[in-house]
Amino acid sequence: MDNANIDFVGKTQGGLSASGLVASEMAGHGLNVNRLRPYIDKDGKPCIAVHVGDKKYKKIGVNAATLRKDEWQQLDAAIIPVVEHRLNGIQDLISRNLVYNLGGNGLGTTVLESHTISDAMEAELTMDGVHRGKGDRQLFGTTYLPLPIIHVDYDINRRVLEASRRLGNSLDTTQAERAARRVAEKLESMLFADEQYSFGGGTIYSYVNYPNRNKLTMDTAWDDSSMTGKQIVDDILRAKQAMLDAHFYGPWTIYISPNYETLLDEDYNDYRSGTIRERILNIAGVESIKVVDTLADDNVIMVQMSSDVVRLVRGMGITNVQWDAEAMMTTHFKVMTIQVPQIRSDYNGATGIVHLATA
Repeated sequence: MDNANIDFVGKTQGGLSASGLVASEMAGHGLNVNRLRPYIDKDGKPCIAVHVGDKKYKKIGVNAATLRKDEWQQLDAAIIPVVEHRLNGIQDLISRNLVYNLGGNGLGTTVLESHTISDAMEAELTMDGVHRGKGDRQLFGTTYLPLPIIHVDYDINRRVLEASRRLGNSLDTTQAERAARRVAEKLESMLFADEQYSFGGGTIYSYVNYPNRNKLTMDTAWDDSSMTGKQIVDDILRAKQAMLDAHFYGPWTIYISPNYETLLDEDYNDYRSGTIRERILNIAGVESIKVVDTLADDNVIMVQMSSDVVRLVRGMGITNVQWDAEAMMTTHFKVMTIQVPQIRSDYNGATGIVHLATA
């Protein structure tokens, strides 16, 4: 199975522009995902469900369909637990409700425009209350965030499908589960890997390459034999101070690379009971420490978990769609989503992210 791919759809004066095969196909379908989920109804007729507003759908006949409605439900149910697995960073955003859901047809929104706001106005102290205060005003900046389509292919053999129906067996959802895992891993990677994606005048950044992040240098890697528990804690205290200097007061989550996981479970020192991990968690404002598999070795990220720092922009949740058929024997499907992490800062470039790494 291939790794997850990323396509982009943008708007132009002439309509829609697309980068990638899936984006081109979706643009051709009017960016309506339901057209890619045809099903066989109880009367044996192929159809699709079209949203008509207020959580209501209308059934419309189509030329062909492969799966029954209950089989679509089996595929959709299979990808849910996979999506929740190994998404430490993304799952933190979801569990804290740091999610911005696009209204209406998320597929139809190709770039998110948002604004940064400067500080303004000061309270003044006078004896008579008549003196007019400083009449300054807030300044606004505009940022653009591309909204990509993340997708992975898988197949369902029609002979296998018909055999399962004759025997009354459930649909084999193994391929859908694996595809969902790849999509989930790509989402996590977009938050922690040193990769950038630019489209439509905007760029998707991660915690480790966001230009406005507060970057600190470790004098020595934590897993160096010369490092002590106190030196590691001192690095975290420097990161906390950088947060306070930028006026971000927590709570904070710390993400560490895999090569530091067991290190933090070592004794803090020979004279004090408890581990290095426990000592860090005793620092005021530090809420949790989590390991991220997609974070490169010798990297530590401290994040204030608030919507003005980071959020997950969601146009479409992780969804199964039917793609095409080949020689009437194999039907191609995709697991796709429109979700992207958005790293944020204020008008002056201040943000609640500290990136601690070796030089």
